Order: sequence, then C-alpha cells, then structure tokens
Amino acid sequence: MFDYSVLHWITFFSAALLLNISPGPDIAFILGQTIRGGTRAGISAMLGIWTGAFLHVIMAAVGLSALLVASSMAFSVVKWIGAAYLVWLGIQAIRSSGGRFLEGRSEGEAIALSKVYWQGALVCALNPKVAVFFLAFLPQFVEPGAGPAWAQLFLHGVLIIVVAAFIEPVLVFAADRIVRATRRNPVITKWLDRGLGGLFILLGVRLAIQER
Repeated sequence: MFDYSVLHWITFFSAALLLNISPGPDIAFILGQTIRGGTRAGISAMLGIWTGAFLHVIMAAVGLSALLVASSMAFSVVKWIGAAYLVWLGIQAIRSSGGRFLEGRSEGEAIALSKVYWQGALVCALNPKVAVFFLAFLPQFVEPGAGPAWAQLFLHGVLIIVVAAFIEPVLVFAADRIVRATRRNPVITKWLDRGLGGLFILLGVRLAIQER
C-alpha cells in the first residue's frame, strides 16, 4: 500500500511546492493578518487556512467535491457565500481604527486569535476553487495497486498541507520582521487595515466573477 516510485514523489512534491508558493487568497489572508497583528495572528490565520484545506481534502477523498464540479448551482452558492464573506472582512478592516491585534494588548487576545483562526478556516473552506483544484489535482497521483483511491487522495491532500507547513511559517516570520518597527504607529496601522480591507474586497470580487 502506498508503494510509489521516486519519480512519482518528485513530481508530486514539485507540484505541491509550486502550489504553496503561488499567491492567492490564502497567502494574502495569512500575510495580511501577520502585518496587522504579528506572528501570533499570522500563525492563527495559517492554522485556520490549513483547517479549511483539510476539509477540502476530506471532501475530495469521499467524493463530495464532485458535487461542486457537477452542479453549477452548488458551485455558485458556495462561490457567492465565499465572495460575500471576503468582502465583509474587507469592509470590517477598512472601518477599523487600526491595530486591533497589536502586540502587548494581551487582554482579550485569545478571543482575537480565535476569531482570526476561524476567519482563515472560512476563507479557505468557502472557496470552491480550492475544492475544484483538489478534485482535479489529486486524482492525477492515484496509481493502480497503490491502495484504495480514497486513501491515496487523502494521503496526497494531507501532504500538500505538510508542504505548506514548511513554507508558510517562514512567510509569517519574515512579514512580521518587516513590519515590526512600524506596527505601533497608529497612522500606519490604520492604513495597513485599509489596504488589507481593499485587498480582501478585490479578492471577493475576483472570486465572484470567476467561473468553474
């Protein structure tokens, strides 16, 4: 079971690496939260994104993602919910007075980080493009005789998240170092919030106009 060639793993991990370094809503959300709130907020966002991705892996393994591919209505419903959620996050960020997740504000921090985590999970889970991608990408690495198809899909899906675990934390710590010196400036943090809000709104509009 799970008996693959070296070429198989080289091809898969190369593709998984390219996938994880490609810019998109997930990376934008992680970096945006890191800029706003530092390392802890970035890690919370990252874990939330991984949770949403894991949900898509499970859906692909059991075949539920096929529903989004086969049903234009199901795809549209999830797409519009995800787009509306991104726009709502953007509006909230723009309306913020800036720096709601500043380091040193320990009171209520657990609630704030939990909110970031669940926002990340929803951003990823409500993106039907992720589900379609997993359904199109993972089956290419299912090989006859290497085990049940669902188990192979699940294995490769989890490994994509594992690859992300080697890449995204580096991005979080790097982004935090870049903005650490400016994060305590209320004017800068306010405009960082507004910039992040504008980015989320653009991502929401982009998701809304995308087709299957």
